[in-house]
Amino acid sequence: MNPFTRPLRNDDPALRLVVCHHAGGSGSAYFPLGRSLPPDWDLLLADLPGRGRRHREAPLRDLSAMVERLTEDVLPLTGPPLALFGHSMGAAVVAGTALALERRGAPVAWVGVSGRLAPADCGPVEDLDPGLSDRRLMAGLGRLGGIPARFDEAPEFRRRFLRLVRGDLYALGSAHPDPARRRLAAPLTAFGAAGDETAPASRLGGWAAETAGPFRSRVFDGGHFHFFDDGFAALGAALVAEIRRVVPGADGPEGVRRAPAPTTTGGQT
Repeated sequence: MNPFTRPLRNDDPALRLVVCHHAGGSGSAYFPLGRSLPPDWDLLLADLPGRGRRHREAPLRDLSAMVERLTEDVLPLTGPPLALFGHSMGAAVVAGTALALERRGAPVAWVGVSGRLAPADCGPVEDLDPGLSDRRLMAGLGRLGGIPARFDEAPEFRRRFLRLVRGDLYALGSAHPDPARRRLAAPLTAFGAAGDETAPASRLGGWAAETAGPFRSRVFDGGHFHFFDDGFAALGAALVAEIRRVVPGADGPEGVRRAPAPTTTGGQT
């Protein structure tokens, strides 16, 4: 089964952008992002097992297995300039995938991580412990935002969602980064939000140690799922700007819908 939804399909693109979703999510949640990207890009929204296009597959409960799966999915699509972006859990997955691709001789043009601290800075989040009761876990997830309105009125969907998100949280807890791991060669941008308590914007700079390439950080207003507020317009514009800074030939045609740029943090390297 094809693991990708492709809102912008282009088989000879100026750039191929692969997006990985947050814990409990699926690629379809990021479909609106395509409206803010150049039409000569190829946008691929990944589904990890257990959701979306892969809802019949058993969910993975190990981060390294998620990285391995996405790496195998992306490898056949390498050739055009390749950019990877992930939010929250997806940030951990794409960072590992980019490193795995580089190890296998597949260059990565740019990596974007959002809503998550660097591996060395991540620790348990009390409100998101997968061992919590349903009520307490839902309360913790609700404080992050991103939970659909009237969610509790669909109890079977709620049960399936909680099973999935618990597995994703166990996978995140399984991550034990090797202190001697190599750094990425690709440029890396860390995105955060001023009101995101799970990944404070003041600590995004920790991602700089994960790359030997250029590092930048950008901060938006709002909380953990700030991009839902405007239908991904500001995030899409920021992704385009960051990628165009470092990828020759990704300038694309003019006329792409623009949105106000988020704040760029000072002291970038």
